[in-house]
Amino acid sequence: MNIFVGNLARDVTEQDLQELFEAFGKVDSVSVIKDKFTGEVRGFGFVEMANRGEATAAIAGLNGKQLKGQALNVNEARQRTQGTGGGPTRGGGRRY
Repeated sequence: MNIFVGNLARDVTEQDLQELFEAFGKVDSVSVIKDKFTGEVRGFGFVEMANRGEATAAIAGLNGKQLKGQALNVNEARQRTQGTGGGPTRGGGRRY
């Protein structure tokens, strides 16, 4: 299960999240999303756990928990919907 972790402090590392979630079970992967230009943490990340029961327990146990002075927002990650990526648009061009 892919888990969204929001409201991360700027100094949170992937290791911090790994250790936090391992208390609930096996963690497959962790990624803290960073700004591609500045390298600063953007305030959210994702944790992947294969066992759904462990992932659900982690969500219930960590949502609202403090990490480095911030109350975490933890829930199941939702899939991106089509059309939210700033793709090609219509109009604005000349018509002959």
